[in-house]
Amino acid sequence: MANEKQPLELLDNLLFPKIFQTFRIAIQPSKLFIAFSALVIICLAGRLMDIHKTVGADKGPQGRQTELQIYMTNPDGVRPYIEGLKESGERAGVFATLWDFAAAKFKGAVDSVFAINVQGVAANIVDFFIAIRWAIKYHFVYCIIFFAITLAAISAGGGAICRIAALQFARGEKPGLKEAIRFGIQKFTSFFAAPLVPIGIIIFIGVFIFLLGLIGNIPRIGELIMAVFMLLAFIAGALIAVVFIGAVAGFNLMPPAVAYDGSDCFDAISRSFSYVYARPWRMTFYTAVAAVYGAICYTFVRFFAFLLLWTTHRFLHLGVWVNNSSKQINKLPAIWPEPKFTMLVDTSTLATANWSESLSAFLIHLLLWGVIGLIVSFIMSFYFSANTIIYALMRNRVDNTALDDIYTPHFNETTIEPTIAEPNPAKAKMRPGSEIEADSSS
Repeated sequence: MANEKQPLELLDNLLFPKIFQTFRIAIQPSKLFIAFSALVIICLAGRLMDIHKTVGADKGPQGRQTELQIYMTNPDGVRPYIEGLKESGERAGVFATLWDFAAAKFKGAVDSVFAINVQGVAANIVDFFIAIRWAIKYHFVYCIIFFAITLAAISAGGGAICRIAALQFARGEKPGLKEAIRFGIQKFTSFFAAPLVPIGIIIFIGVFIFLLGLIGNIPRIGELIMAVFMLLAFIAGALIAVVFIGAVAGFNLMPPAVAYDGSDCFDAISRSFSYVYARPWRMTFYTAVAAVYGAICYTFVRFFAFLLLWTTHRFLHLGVWVNNSSKQINKLPAIWPEPKFTMLVDTSTLATANWSESLSAFLIHLLLWGVIGLIVSFIMSFYFSANTIIYALMRNRVDNTALDDIYTPHFNETTIEPTIAEPNPAKAKMRPGSEIEADSSS
């Protein structure tokens, strides 16, 4: 009997299979609704900010190009390109430019995944971060404002998703949408500040190194002072490295720490750092398992969306046989090109002939973008749900805390005021001291 129990105990000690519960947790409609709402807020904010178009653009030999394309090929040529477009040239919004670029890179990464081209996947991811660097360098104010809006939306939405995932994973409970959103709002400050505090610490420490560099500009004595305090500069640099590595590696654990333990931002940072540095290889392993499993789940969700759109398009095509008035092609492909697995929405081949077809194409593509938004919402929900499970597993290994141990706030607590007992009418009529006299006589 003991030999039979050993394999079962070994399987119980393996925690990583619990990550495979993420799909079932992430696909929950309430999480998708929260993620979709956050995505809509982010996109609307970007579109509204794009009213003031600041990105230089013109028509190049291969179609419309922007300063972002110039930056990707020749970073030093962006300034001359912008100067040349001051008097003549088109303008584009930062959000729209980044959206189109990110969509192209995402498609390239997906194609590389199915082609089993790891180098292609890495190249597309690197290009995306280079584009972010371009936006920060040349449109800094825009990026700060948009980043704050994005972080606020993700903090509230992601916090609510983490809370639902934590309760569902720990206790099998499914809290209501209202309860989850209320928790996200209540802990909004912690969710919002947790990723910003490490950045502030790095900047704060870096200021001292910067000041030492300024002292080095003093003739003759400056370099001596800098050399004397160089050891302190190295220590400060080591602290920056520790904070940076902990922040990058533990960033994913900060929102789950707030959702699971009700932590404030500093406690969430402390927990994420300690788990990363205490068990770095286990953290890496869990993250790798979640990433591979997430890619498989995304493929399934994308295939489901493709099958939905393709079958709908096919059956509609069987019923529509009329050509449009001027282009002489079937009316349905003119307003809705056939979807493909690698390109669910294709607006480049529209062939509308009149206002009614243009309006129809707009309404159909609005629904298509809603489907794309649901796919992106699933990715967001999977990300927060998977990291919530990883946090619970890491907490169990490092702190030996049970998986079902979770913070439970009391939203409906009411303070009970002390009540004063009403005096007995019979005793109220008695003169002072008569009660004591009665007791003594008895």
